[in-house]
Amino acid sequence: MRPSRRAVITTATAAAVSATSTASAAQRRRRLRTGFERLAQDGYSLLDGETVGIVTNPTGITRDARHIVDVMHADARVDLTAVFGPEHGFRGTAQAGGSEGRYDDPATGLPVYDTYLKSGRALADIFTASGVDTVVFDIQDVGARFYTYIWTLYDCMEAAQLAGKRFVVLDRPNPVTGRAALGPVLHKEFATFVGRQPVSQAHGMTVAELARLFNEEFLTEAVPLETVTMSGWKRSDFYDASGLPWVPPSPNMPTPETALVYSGTCLFEGTNLSEGRGTTRPFELLGAEGVDRRWAAAANELALPGVRFREAYFAPTFSKYQGKTIGGVQVHVHDRAAFDPVRTGIALLVTAKQVWSGFAWRPDNWIDKLTGSTRVRTMIDAGADTDAVVAGWQEDLAAFRRTRRKYLLYR
Repeated sequence: MRPSRRAVITTATAAAVSATSTASAAQRRRRLRTGFERLAQDGYSLLDGETVGIVTNPTGITRDARHIVDVMHADARVDLTAVFGPEHGFRGTAQAGGSEGRYDDPATGLPVYDTYLKSGRALADIFTASGVDTVVFDIQDVGARFYTYIWTLYDCMEAAQLAGKRFVVLDRPNPVTGRAALGPVLHKEFATFVGRQPVSQAHGMTVAELARLFNEEFLTEAVPLETVTMSGWKRSDFYDASGLPWVPPSPNMPTPETALVYSGTCLFEGTNLSEGRGTTRPFELLGAEGVDRRWAAAANELALPGVRFREAYFAPTFSKYQGKTIGGVQVHVHDRAAFDPVRTGIALLVTAKQVWSGFAWRPDNWIDKLTGSTRVRTMIDAGADTDAVVAGWQEDLAAFRRTRRKYLLYR
């Protein structure tokens, strides 16, 4: 007898629930523990007898959403005496390109030192003045070369070496997985705070892995380095597999979905189009005055894996086109495992230039700092398509992948 449609639906639903439950049970069995969780679980023995300063921001939290500075300050087993704030500040009150300056934290009374745009001897002098023996780093990264926290890590490692300090990195997951390195590799002549060293645009590493890479490949002299790894993290895991709460690492990184597209669509910072700052979907909404439905249509014709584009209209509340209604696209990722953010970002640049006569690069050629060379800009200007632009960086990327492989800590 043929089963009823209701029975078929019930069976399918039960199977889906069973699969979800099995996946959830498997995740519970290998529950992720961050570097901080493992440090605390071990009674902070790695920091025993040391005065400690920590480089962190609002993302430095425990599983129950307490800030690690508050937790450590209240624990007699660790002698925490200073906090060092990066771009956006320790408590995260500053917008892009800003920091909170020097102040005493009202919650703990600890001195908070500003590291933003400080490096070398100037930053080493701050570490010396703080009186700490060990500098600890614990910040959630988002996996893109031009997200400045990894260069805060690099600058702090270099400064700690100059100041004769020990350096400890507490690891956290790469929210967009650690499966692969993608995109162009920075050329050293284009080094800035959005890229100090030859790293690919999407690096596919955790901060502890990057610290090992920096120490061995890029620092003139290695710093005494300890890394506290995670347990329960796999390279294929997206952030939602972690079970950790998401805290925006910066004001325009509100969700893990933002991080998913960021390493590609942040390239629009180098153009006269809005990258969605001033909206509730930064880096997912892109547009400008005069852009219409033709852009979404052209992008969809490319049939890029894992993503679709919707014609969109929006009015940014700040940044480019503030208060103006503009047209563009919204990026919708429907298969994140297949999605390539960097290829997608290039395809959107190519199609925007094709369909909108007003397209222009920022006059300071900021796009070259973001991509790491002149190649992407000049190829697009010469009429190259997406495949040709992507092909242009493959040799550099293959070399970086070989180097990267030596420093990976997880499977």
